[in-house]
Amino acid sequence: MSEIPQAAPEPEVGANAGATGAQPLPHLPMMTHDEAEALRLRTLKQERISAILVAVLIHALIIVGLALWGLGVLEAEKPEIEARIAPPSENTVERPTVKTETLQRKPSAPSQSAKLIAAAVPESAVFVPEVPFETDSIDIGTSANLGMGFGSSGSGSGDGQGGFGGVPAGMKGRCTLEERMKRLTSSGGTKECEDAVVKSLTWLQLQQNADGSWGRSRKVSMTGLALLAYLGHCETPQSTQYGETVLNGMLYLIDQGMKNDGYFFANRQSHSWVYEHAIAVYALGESYAFTAEMKMDIPNLKEVLEKSTDIILAGQHSGGGWDYNYDKTGKRGGDVSVVGWHMQALKAAQNAGYGKKFGDDKALMQSVKAGWDYIESKQNDVGSIGYTHRPTAGKETYGLTGVGALSFQIFDKEGRVVRNALKVARDMPFDYGADTANIYAWYYTTQAMFFKGGAYWDKWNDKFRDEILKNQGSDGAWEFEGGKGAKSSKAAGGDAQIYRNCLCTLMLEVYYRFLPGTGS
Repeated sequence: MSEIPQAAPEPEVGANAGATGAQPLPHLPMMTHDEAEALRLRTLKQERISAILVAVLIHALIIVGLALWGLGVLEAEKPEIEARIAPPSENTVERPTVKTETLQRKPSAPSQSAKLIAAAVPESAVFVPEVPFETDSIDIGTSANLGMGFGSSGSGSGDGQGGFGGVPAGMKGRCTLEERMKRLTSSGGTKECEDAVVKSLTWLQLQQNADGSWGRSRKVSMTGLALLAYLGHCETPQSTQYGETVLNGMLYLIDQGMKNDGYFFANRQSHSWVYEHAIAVYALGESYAFTAEMKMDIPNLKEVLEKSTDIILAGQHSGGGWDYNYDKTGKRGGDVSVVGWHMQALKAAQNAGYGKKFGDDKALMQSVKAGWDYIESKQNDVGSIGYTHRPTAGKETYGLTGVGALSFQIFDKEGRVVRNALKVARDMPFDYGADTANIYAWYYTTQAMFFKGGAYWDKWNDKFRDEILKNQGSDGAWEFEGGKGAKSSKAAGGDAQIYRNCLCTLMLEVYYRFLPGTGS
């Protein structure tokens, strides 16, 4: 066998080729054609596999990167929530000046930005949930009988729509323009009534103080009345135009209750603070009824409502009334005016779930029944209801007769007391500019007559509607009512304009705020 020839030496490569110490490359055996082809195919296969792996890795990195970026965007879009006073925006467009003795700051329009700033007093521990201001109406279904009671005597017009079944059915009619106008026109109202309400709510928005309250010396009660006026039109923290206004008002009251262990007052030294407490509970009861069913968790709202309602039950006089400073044993025993607000507060708390979500409903109803007994003891044989006593026969009074009737009606209670009271109240004069003007009595009588319905309501509606409408100014504020001798809202002092606007607004909202009655 001949010897395989050796391959010639490879030439030296590099800059130092031929230099001392340079080592020649090793000699490689010569490959056959088949071996070279197999090597090429293996190399090509490895290159393809590597390319596929690189492509997969690149796609994986892209997907991970996009996911991380998306999470970052979502996190960045979460609104920062602060519980502090919302100062007027530097970019707020100034509104036209409204001529009124109580014009306060002009709040900025509800924020549409991602960062929600909700008002509370500086020391408040209240924190605000995320509340988008997107809609100006909600649709409320039917479950209970009525927003403020009145199932047996009201015909209703609910259709069971919406996802707010826990809110009493009577509140449903407030919450769409279509339903409001339907109820309004069917009960003897006009488009002008709705226009007047909107003008008033816009005027009230301009009067809100920086801390979310309304008024000067009676800020708790004025804030409660203003909130009731907004809620009566189904303006909630989600409303487009008034949402921030409503939320700030709620937070003000919640903060007051948190600071004072469930008590509400502007001045504890004034015996009239019990009025403020009852009105605040009334407003927060309606607030909770809406926000709970809208799945809006307003921190401390439930707790404050529960504690403040407990205070009402514990503060009732042994004679069934409620008295100044919640005196439970004094000779005075209370008065029908104070009792009326407390009965409304208890109904609102009941609608909010007190007794089902908070505690025992039996205690609340025992308190209500004692209140009924007290009112009945102040009614004379004709039907007139007095302040702290039974009116003298032949000297009938109108001022608190409507209050007494309403205190029964809101709990679906009819009977002799209500029948006789309404026979007296329907003859009450309604002249906005006369010495007989009594806006406080009108507020109650308007509701009582609407709940009764039929001829009672028709006669009253003819009296009150146009008188209220024609005395509202172009800016939305109502003129002072009554002559020199009238028991008018002037008694509210510096808060008279807020007080008057709230009561007039609530009267005009009666068409859709509750279910109508069908009596005759």
